[in-house]
Amino acid sequence: MNSKTQQPELAEPYILGFLHSVGLDVAYKRASGNSLYYEGRDGREVEVFDAAGGYGSLFFGHNHPELVAHAKELLDWGTPVLAQFSRHPDADAVAGQLNRVLQRELGTQEPYFAIFGNSGAEAIEAAVKHAELDRVMRVGELTEGVAAELAEARAAVLTGEAVVAPEAFRDLDVPAAAGATGFEALAAEVERRNAAVAGRAPVFLTLEGSFHGKLVGSVQLTHNPGYRTPFTALAAQARFVPREDAEALRRTLAEERTVLHGLVVRGGRVVVVEHAFPGVAALLLEPIQGEGGIVPLSEGFAAEIQRECAAAGVPIVVDEIQSGVGRTGRMLASSAIGLHADYYVLAKSLGGGLAKTSVMLTRQSRYRHEFELVHSSTFAKDGFSTRIALKVLQMLEADGGRAYRLAEERGARLADALGKVRADFPDVVKDVRGRGLMQGLEFHEQSGSASEVIAEGARSGLLGYHLAGFLLREHRVRTFPTASAGNTLRFAPSVLVTDAEIAQLEAGLRAVAEVLRDADEARLTGR
Repeated sequence: MNSKTQQPELAEPYILGFLHSVGLDVAYKRASGNSLYYEGRDGREVEVFDAAGGYGSLFFGHNHPELVAHAKELLDWGTPVLAQFSRHPDADAVAGQLNRVLQRELGTQEPYFAIFGNSGAEAIEAAVKHAELDRVMRVGELTEGVAAELAEARAAVLTGEAVVAPEAFRDLDVPAAAGATGFEALAAEVERRNAAVAGRAPVFLTLEGSFHGKLVGSVQLTHNPGYRTPFTALAAQARFVPREDAEALRRTLAEERTVLHGLVVRGGRVVVVEHAFPGVAALLLEPIQGEGGIVPLSEGFAAEIQRECAAAGVPIVVDEIQSGVGRTGRMLASSAIGLHADYYVLAKSLGGGLAKTSVMLTRQSRYRHEFELVHSSTFAKDGFSTRIALKVLQMLEADGGRAYRLAEERGARLADALGKVRADFPDVVKDVRGRGLMQGLEFHEQSGSASEVIAEGARSGLLGYHLAGFLLREHRVRTFPTASAGNTLRFAPSVLVTDAEIAQLEAGLRAVAEVLRDADEARLTGR
């Protein structure tokens, strides 16, 4: 029940009840920079350091003055938001600026075409759809080629220009027969086998620990079974490859390898040939797994992925929703490890904390223009959000890319503070991971704690939220655990994060470590 209006809570009441149970049910009234503000019991404003940063959406912080001023100008001008099916020069300008940055970071001149959306999950869906459209069209082209080969071989047999090679019958396990009869038996078996292969559903590969969204398609590419399993029947098949395991990747690609058979004439003999069939639509990955526990992909494994996928003809989709747009000191976190993708997905900070926008970028050599006719989104590519995104890109590139350099410097300072906590509490803090302003601190397993609240929280996977509630209540620091790795707290503050704010976070984490070390249930709960 809402105490002020006496109206039942109707907006996700279960989540609200959970937030209340762990001390996170705060109604924020105002936001600025790295701070959120709420009204305390005495009516005074309480300032909170937002170390979660909108799950990575606030590279320039809350309500950055330059972005707010630009947004006001756009509204004052009467910028059209809903003007679908017309020219969108601002969206094209965003795509152009992104291309200039990508070409610089990737060392390529190949352009990437842009499909806009409203959220990261929607952009992932667009990438999945485009990859499947591309696969279907490649299958069509391959099938037509096999049919043409078959027709040429049939004509050669009928005119006596070719005879069926004896090994062709062995290859397809068909009883040998002479002349056209034998050929037609082979042709029927080829068509039967090919129809079975062509009728298989596509497979998408991704990594264990991955998180690519919770929509119908993207949730099947999210490793956490709690999100995925109830909806398994609704969407694409996915296989999850162990992280940093090149042999597992090779084995999975080999297991998914399929072929179409064909009959061709070589030296006057009809023989059986195999054509690689694109059964795997794409491999998706995050260069730094966000919800999986802030786990960076290694440069070595990235090279293996690049090599194996190229050999298998499998396109790579890189999900930069949390890690991109400057957060690691580059537009693309993946460019720092030498990974070149067929698709890139950007969102979150692209909207500057004000607009809801995302983009899926597809390299020219992979792009299918037909996709533009079968995919659309009412609010995508609108005049307001694209102009905000363009302003964000301009701010990133200003002063020779000062924002990128600052992200690296501030990220190093943040990582150093987290490292000191780990060094002083090695029995409590297991690891510190991340790059730039995307960092995570993992605690050791606490299910054996002498505190029943701590132990039960660990067993249920909810301890991280109890720790977040403690940080908020006692140290005015706001953060959360990663969704699929509950022992890891996430930190993604803005590029404007100060030494004082980092010190505030460090002090709060030291207190958390003391609580866990001492199994101090009373201090954790505040009771």
